[in-house]
Parts: sequence; C-alpha cells; structure tokens
Amino acid sequence: MMTLAACLPMLAGGAFGAWALRRAWRSPAEKGAGYRAVGWAAMVATLVWPAFLLGDTRGPFIALAMLSVAALAVVASGATVRPAKARRSDRAGRASDSLAPEPSDRPTTRWRNILRWLLAGPIGMIAAMAMGICYAVWVPGEAQTRLLIGALIVPVAWGGAMAWTLADNRILRATAVLVGTALTGFGLAILKGFA
Repeated sequence: MMTLAACLPMLAGGAFGAWALRRAWRSPAEKGAGYRAVGWAAMVATLVWPAFLLGDTRGPFIALAMLSVAALAVVASGATVRPAKARRSDRAGRASDSLAPEPSDRPTTRWRNILRWLLAGPIGMIAAMAMGICYAVWVPGEAQTRLLIGALIVPVAWGGAMAWTLADNRILRATAVLVGTALTGFGLAILKGFA
C-alpha cells in the first residue's frame, strides 16, 4: 500500500520535471535556463527521495519507471496531428503514392557498399560486444546480473549500430564512432583485468 501511495508523488514530480524541461527547450536560451534548472532538480529529487521511503533498491527502480511514464505522458500531450501534404511527383512527373521523403542521393561505389556492409555487420557487432563486455566488467553487483544485462545490451546496441550505419550519409563518421567504441570498450575491460 505504501508503494501505491508513493507512486502518485513520483508521477507528479516526473510530470513537473518533464514539463519544465520541455518549456526550457521551447524557450530562448536565457529564459530557458531557469526552467532547465528546475526541471533537472525535480527529476533528481523524484529519483532520490523514494530511496529513503521504499529502500535503496526498490525506491529508485520504481521512481525511474514512474518518471518515464510521466515524461512520456507530457511528451504525448504535445503531439499534434497535421493533415497530409499533397502528393509529390516523381522524376518522371507522375504523382507519387508515398508521402515518405525521398532517400538522400548518396554516392554508391563498390568500396562504400562493402564498408557499409562491414559496419552494419561485423564491426557493429564487435562494437556492441565491447559495450556489453565493458558493462559486465565495470558495473558493480552480482556477476550473474551483470552478465545477463551485458548480454542483453549486445543485440540492442548492434541493432542501433546497423540502423545508424545504414541511415547515415557520412560513412567515415560511422566508421570512426564504431571503431572507437570497440577500442574503448575492450580497452576499458582489459584495464579492469589488470586492476
């Protein structure tokens, strides 16, 4: 019963913090600073005070869930439905059936296609594995929990790397980020092994 009664203030604190941050984002820089400070203070307070009321483990976990729900509600409340634009015509002058924007015209050469395939596949997988291993090595807690969460990070990070690599026009930026992530993750894991 105590948990249910504590959820309402957590929802209110999360909604207020999200509203203030959204207001700061929409305001000019000098006017938004106050809203930004109030929003982050409300978010941090909403995450911290449940630890004293519900316990060190359960309190922040429940607060994070309630904070996310409240922030999602604030963001969803600002959604607007716009009427569809008129059909665009394709290059031949015919009306296009799709309202989706045209894909960007990026140069396609054989080496770019091979590099994009490597980034989306093996290099992205290696970077995702580096993130999972680094998490499992550095985060405190039970070994089984760290290994499980580290293993769950890998497919999510790999999917994100694939989507970003295939959508980004700047292939060298994607290469630098993925290779840097792999080297940093494995390097930090090796450093922990020496410590």
